[in-house]
Order: sequence, then C-alpha cells, then structure tokens
Amino acid sequence: TMSSLHKSRIADFQDVLKEPSIALEKLRELSFSGIPCEGGLRCLCWKILLNYLPLERASWTSILAKQRELYSQFLREMIIQPGIAKANMGVSREDVTFEDHPLNPSPDSRWNTYFKDNEVLLQIDKDVRRLCPDISFFQRATEYPCLLILDPQNEFETLRKRVEQTTLKSQTVARNRSGVTNMSSPHKTAASSSLHEYEVLPNGCEAHWEVVERILFIYAKLNPGIAYVQGMNEIVGPLYYTFATDPNSEWKEHAEADTFFCFTNLMAEIRDNFIKSLDDSQCGITYKMEKVYSSLKDKDVELYLKLQEQNIKPQFFAFRWLTLLLSQEFLLPDVIRIWDSLFADDNRFDFLLLVCCAMLILIREQLLEGDFTVNMRLLQDYPITDVCQILQKAKELQDSK
Repeated sequence: TMSSLHKSRIADFQDVLKEPSIALEKLRELSFSGIPCEGGLRCLCWKILLNYLPLERASWTSILAKQRELYSQFLREMIIQPGIAKANMGVSREDVTFEDHPLNPSPDSRWNTYFKDNEVLLQIDKDVRRLCPDISFFQRATEYPCLLILDPQNEFETLRKRVEQTTLKSQTVARNRSGVTNMSSPHKTAASSSLHEYEVLPNGCEAHWEVVERILFIYAKLNPGIAYVQGMNEIVGPLYYTFATDPNSEWKEHAEADTFFCFTNLMAEIRDNFIKSLDDSQCGITYKMEKVYSSLKDKDVELYLKLQEQNIKPQFFAFRWLTLLLSQEFLLPDVIRIWDSLFADDNRFDFLLLVCCAMLILIREQLLEGDFTVNMRLLQDYPITDVCQILQKAKELQDSK
C-alpha cells in the first residue's frame, strides 16, 4: 500500500495545482524532490514547469485548444499538403509548371525542399527506430493514432511512405554503385545492425516511435537553423513517454501535440548544446563542460587533479551527460526522476552541472585508484544506478556553495 508520507506528498501537489493561480515557487520546490506519478501529476507539473501551461488555471482550456489546433495546422502544412502534391505529381501533368517541376534544378523549387527534407527525415527515422530499447513502449501501437494522417480518404504520401520510397532509392543507388545487390539498409553500421530496429505496424496503426518521428520532423521544418541533430530523439523520448502514459485519457489523447510544444520550449533552452558553432561562447557546451570541472575543483580538488593528470577531458563524458540531460546514463524511470529536479530548477540546468559533479564525487575512490582506461570505462558506463543518492549529493553540493 501507499505510505502515508507518499499520500501526503500527493495531497501537497494537489493543493498547489488546484489554486486558481499556481504558486510557481511552491510547485518548483515540491517538484524538485520528485513528482508522484499518480493521477497524471507529473504530466501536469512538467507542462507548467516547461512553460506550456500558464500559471492562471482559467486560461488552460482555451490555450490547450488553441495550441492543439495549431499543431494540426502544422501537420496539414508540412506533411499532408506536400504529400498530396507528391501523390498528384504522377497523375496530372498539366498543372506542373516548369517552376515546380521535380527536375527543375532551381534551388527555390518546392521539390528541392522536399528532397532536402527527405535527408532529414531519414536521419530521424533511423534514430527513432531505436528509441529506449530497454523498454517495449516505443514499438507498441498508440491508442490515439493521428486521424488526420491515417484517414483512409487521404491520397497523400505519408512520412511512412516517404521513408520507404527514399530508402528504396538510396538502396538502389548503393546497388548500382557497387554492382552487387546489397539490400542492407544504407545507414546501418555493423555495430548497430545487431540492434533490432522497430518495425512499421500494419496500416491503420501507428507505433509510438512513428509519432515521435512526426514531432521531430515538424520541429525540424519549423526550426531550419538547427533542423534535426542526432540526440534530439533522446530528449523528446522521455517527454513523449511521460505524456503518452498519462492516466487521464483526455490528456493522453493529445500527447503528440503537447509533447511537440514542451519539446520546443525545452529545446529553446538547450538548443545551444546542439549547435557546434556556439561551442566557445558563454552559452555553448564547452563552457558548460568547463564549469563541471571548475565546480569539481571547488568541491574536491584531489579528484580534479587526478582527472587532469590522466588527461581525462570533460568532452570524453560530460558532453553526452550535459547535451542529453543524462538520458543515456540511466534507465528511463530514473531519467524521468532526474528531469523532475532539472525542470524544477529555477536557474534551469545549473543544477545539472552539480548533478554531473556529484556523479564524479560519488565514484571518487574508484577514480583515484583507476588508470586512464579503467576511469574512462567508469565514466562511459556510469556504475551507480541509485539516482536518489546522486540527486541528494548534488543538493548537498548546492547547499554548500
């Protein structure tokens, strides 16, 4: 049964969330210590902490309706309309002006964009087919497939068809180049082919990974400056998982649109980590990695000097920790628990630097004994699985500033 402490925590959250105007400070303080998963509390808190829902409860209904309609509009503009145009291309030739002929080399031709987008789409497709392989969730069918996309009346090229067509094309090209029939998929390396890629479900069904693919594709289209960078799949995955497992079906039904906007808001805060050219600026990832080491130097100079002496640079491990918000270092439920604290941090992601610092200090004995190879292995495959211990240590570091 549920402990009385846990019951009272749930009650604390419910009290804060039923106020007409939500006290953000109070919500942050509660969320920092972990949000209960009962009753869809976490989904709701994340939506507020990621600035998708405003603090005024009265405006929620209209804002949600507006945002979800906006997302449907994005689907129509960026997937359905180009898909209809592509499907009609073979049908009526008269209406294809030279301007818009698929073979027109002009860079502004809409087909040029279409084929460029295919490269982005294939990269996304490759990455979402292996999302969180330790759980079966992403290969399962969603109860709420996107009706706009799956409407059987639609005679348009879906993303699914685009991927199939484009992959076939690139396979044929590979075959023609090497002169051997090599039908292995063009983007698989030996290492990753042992990882099973998720399959496409039968028509009329959509797996959760396909929903995530669509979210990332729309994001890439709306944010051409960054488009899609590998790793963004690992950021959107836990958000979508959390919203798509919401116990309240009226929220769960809109997991796709809600995830899209929360992901967009989160990316606005961390996108600099994904942009190479910003590396040396104050907001870039290099600066953040250096900060992990300077915090370590403050808190544990002996360990800091040891890592320096072994020439273990923060790039070797902290790049992934920071860029992907630790999503690769722990199992999904633990990642989600860490994110409660990260999203609740009012100086967002300063706390992340302390979590990284805590992770180093908690294995200091092993690191002080190990040589370069042993230590690199420890940092690449972090040995502690108890995230509460890590978060507690990070909190101590924060309080001892």
